[in-house]
Amino acid sequence: MLKRCLLVVFFLLLSVAGFGQSDSEVPGKLKNYDRPKLVVGIVIDQMRYDYLPLYWDKFQDGGFKRLVGEGYNFSNNHFNYFPTYTGPGHAAIYTGTTPSVNGIVGNAWYDRSIDGSMYVVSDSTVSPVGTSGSAGKMSPKNLLSTTVTDELKLASSGSKVLAVSIKDRGAVLPGGHLSDGSFWYEDSTGNFISSSWYGDELPGWLQDFNNSGLARDLSQKTWTTLLDKDRYTESNADDTPYEGTFPGEEQPVFPHKLADYAKDSYWPVKASPFGNTLVKELAKKAIDGESLGDDQTTDFLAVSFSSTDYVGHQFGPHSMELEDTYLRLDRNLADLLSYLDEKVGKGEYLVFLTSDHGAVDVPAELKDRGLPGGYFDSDTVVASLRDYLKKEYGEADWIESYTNQQIYLDRDLVAEKSISLKGMQDKAANFLLKFEGVLSTNTAHNFANKDYTGGQQAMYQRGFQYGRSGDVYIQLKSGWLDSDYPTGTSHGSTYNYDTHVPLLFYGWKVPQGSSSERTVIPQIAPTVSNILNIGFPSGSPAEVLEFE
Repeated sequence: MLKRCLLVVFFLLLSVAGFGQSDSEVPGKLKNYDRPKLVVGIVIDQMRYDYLPLYWDKFQDGGFKRLVGEGYNFSNNHFNYFPTYTGPGHAAIYTGTTPSVNGIVGNAWYDRSIDGSMYVVSDSTVSPVGTSGSAGKMSPKNLLSTTVTDELKLASSGSKVLAVSIKDRGAVLPGGHLSDGSFWYEDSTGNFISSSWYGDELPGWLQDFNNSGLARDLSQKTWTTLLDKDRYTESNADDTPYEGTFPGEEQPVFPHKLADYAKDSYWPVKASPFGNTLVKELAKKAIDGESLGDDQTTDFLAVSFSSTDYVGHQFGPHSMELEDTYLRLDRNLADLLSYLDEKVGKGEYLVFLTSDHGAVDVPAELKDRGLPGGYFDSDTVVASLRDYLKKEYGEADWIESYTNQQIYLDRDLVAEKSISLKGMQDKAANFLLKFEGVLSTNTAHNFANKDYTGGQQAMYQRGFQYGRSGDVYIQLKSGWLDSDYPTGTSHGSTYNYDTHVPLLFYGWKVPQGSSSERTVIPQIAPTVSNILNIGFPSGSPAEVLEFE
């Protein structure tokens, strides 16, 4: 908590010192401007853009159709960097910049200073709040630039910022460094928890929410289809070889009896559409409990719906389960918007909706349909590279880690042996080109010293940060995944199926319309800053979207 207070003081002093503000512009005076009462940022984990038109006829009027029909649709919106994962995605949305600047180069990365993996929001210096478990030891300390939510707090000490998600990284990164409260789900207890970065105890309204037992109730439900099965014409049959199963299931088919899958924990709720229902209800409770949007001082609520990601990973993009999840999410969005109308007032709040990444079709299904796709055996490839480097440079383990399709070389050993790091990177990169599924490779030296102005290598460069990224990058061919996913799917590439995601703006002074001009995820945060007339996030190029 002390660390967070010091950050607040530092950012406030920086803000006041850096700009010759009048009395009406100093922190605490944001209410004097014409602004929405509340901003609601919605991130739907693993939502490809094509799900909007695919399920459109099955959506009701109050959810996605309301946002598109009454708001503004940027239909050609993309991530412009690698890797397209949850942590980097949420960071880019809220910092308005890429991993090369904000430092979030993966959901985890190899940290040479500790000789081990660094989880994106892990923080050993904070204490769990609302739990005694390690799931509460999280904070935004690894985030190297400010967020739009930070900038709102800097501009207005009276503004409240809250963030909620099933995933810790889906709450911590959007809330930024100055969040008044970021809350995430703990499987073992069915409670939403936090860390001492944000305060010493959970707010009373959240304690009440946890005590209500909603997570426990939802985790005991049987997941059946919302509509009759024969109406899911946008999806494959219920039983295909491309889908994964819940533990103990013989076939990946409805109904899914969640209570059978985990006797002593509440994790099944997050792997079903009911996890989104849980987060929606928590968002409503936060609005009420914190009186968000209750006056003319702008507040911010960041909501990340994560269950779409869990369902997508397990069952794949063409599964009946995924379609059912989105049909139910559509109803959750309609309920949340209606609640905002009631509590804040229609036209008094601003919503943006996007996703943190997309997903590739199941490679086995792609191959069966005669389309490009396959599985990359990274274990075998890395083992072969180890042997090759030993033959070239002597008996030693020259590789410290393989993470995020990147080879981390032992730089200390390379320096100790007076070997050219660039030379070893080049040889490793050339060696890796011979393996099936590899489209191209590149090196840390090139990313640090060349300027890639376009194409996929520029996207890789935007995701590269020398201190946190690897030495050699592997770019897989379209439709390829690591062999860790024999069923279901994943994401992370620079291809359109991973980069093309929705971007909808709705509400306060947003015109109705659409644009097919290419836009990129880092434009979201500066656009919101521009609407609020506050500072841009520190690392953002500040390219503001135009509503034409």
